[in-house]
Amino acid sequence: MKMDIAVLSRAGGRPGNEDACGYWTSEAGCCWVLSDGAGGHGGGDVASKIVVGTIVSEFAALPEASPATVSGLIRRAHAVLQNEQQSEPRLRDMRATVAVLTIDRERRISCRGHVGDSRIYGFRSGHVRFQSRDQSVMQSMIDAGLGDAAMLRRHPQRGVLLAALGSPENVEPDVPPAGEPVRDGDVFMLCSDGLWEYVEESVMERLLAGSASAQAWLAALEAEVLAHAHSGHDNYSAIAVWVGDPAEDTQIKVVG
Repeated sequence: MKMDIAVLSRAGGRPGNEDACGYWTSEAGCCWVLSDGAGGHGGGDVASKIVVGTIVSEFAALPEASPATVSGLIRRAHAVLQNEQQSEPRLRDMRATVAVLTIDRERRISCRGHVGDSRIYGFRSGHVRFQSRDQSVMQSMIDAGLGDAAMLRRHPQRGVLLAALGSPENVEPDVPPAGEPVRDGDVFMLCSDGLWEYVEESVMERLLAGSASAQAWLAALEAEVLAHAHSGHDNYSAIAVWVGDPAEDTQIKVVG
């Protein structure tokens, strides 16, 4: 199974980048991770790097693409983050979202999971086939019939989360119970809220149709963010995975 992979991570209008991205690929199994950190005094960038590094290294040691593995990787990152919070006072409030995608190349099965409002999208035949559900106050209000999807991008409280790695409580990763078949032509994207907030799903589809590669698609998405973002806007990051395009067979990457 050939894949075209591209990564984008920018500080945006902020002085520093608290997003992190990473992936590990092999002939057997592949794993992509994106995390959006939060926390004062530099804790956010530390949190996101810990989450990405933990999940990538744990998956590389046992590259199994299954719902149980994805859930276990996320819970492990949560525990590591909680432990690191005790290492120094400035890190005690650090938190992070996470989005994880795994693919078994031999069985052609994908599994995914997330915590918070970093999203995972799946496209088939150029259209959104699925998108993850934000673990946020706004999403809960919408589910209760108290608003519409526009609130996720416009409401002043859109960034208030119901779950994050590093919180004192146990996390419940949102992981579909079964893996899904992967077809040639499928496209996946993991992204932080700093990207999807400025790019509607219909625009994602339109830009996808006009792009010749994963890298070109991310460049078009970035241009859309910059065309609509306000001054001082959030960090924005994304990982794009195009199934069926040329890619190196074995590689490890961490960006952040």
